Amino acid sequence: MIERARNFIWHTARTLEQRWFEHAFDGGAPEHVVQAVLAYRNDDGGYGYALEPDHRGPTSQPLHALRALQMFGEVNAPEHAESILTWLENTCPDGTVPFGMSTSKDHPKAPWVAADDQGGLLLTAQIAAALLALNITHPWLAKATDYCWQQIDELHETHPYELRAAVMFLDEVPDRARAELAGDKLKQLKPSTDGYADGEGLALHHYAAKPGSLARGWFTDDEFDKDLDELQQGQQEDGGWNFGFPAFTPVTEFEWRSIATVDALLTLRRYGRIS
Repeated sequence: MIERARNFIWHTARTLEQRWFEHAFDGGAPEHVVQAVLAYRNDDGGYGYALEPDHRGPTSQPLHALRALQMFGEVNAPEHAESILTWLENTCPDGTVPFGMSTSKDHPKAPWVAADDQGGLLLTAQIAAALLALNITHPWLAKATDYCWQQIDELHETHPYELRAAVMFLDEVPDRARAELAGDKLKQLKPSTDGYADGEGLALHHYAAKPGSLARGWFTDDEFDKDLDELQQGQQEDGGWNFGFPAFTPVTEFEWRSIATVDALLTLRRYGRIS
């Protein structure tokens, strides 16, 4: 399985995903992953240039900042989050992060990527989770954490991606007792898929990406084993995995498939399906 995925990655992936795969499965140096991420950094401390495939163009955007932080988390490089925190302080001083900023209005992006500067739980929770996973403390993160708690406490209607973002935050936040209570509440929500493409959605392992996730307790062992079976059987003939949403332009299909492939392998490894 890994060998077939390796062949797919070397055939189709960007340098970043090649370095990520190499680090995760072939003993590659973590600094090589960092160097690949830094190629996307702007002078303002943010990240652009389609680091996150659905947001094209050079301008610094929250989706790219999130992807950079997640990659730094993969290789335990918290020191490289400093420029992103500076950028967040300057662009999102109240601690809430929009899905997209109006600075990208003249550049290509997926139709579901807004550029309205409106902060929300979806990106704020994920960025806060990524920073917390790096064991970072910072005044901006404190504001973002307070905002996420408030939004989760008031959450009554949601959609799958926002629900996953909330779980990501709860899995990393230090107040475990409060997180457990909030997780029990989120378990009762029934996320709406209005506006989603046919067949688009999230699998169980997208909510519980690791065994210690609060969301793992939302599902029975049989349900989750079936989900992992489907993930394991999802490897395509070319060695890669598919992703569960539309590709808005042809190049993003290979970019997202490479990300989905490494993600799938790491999830299977975390759950003991591969070594």
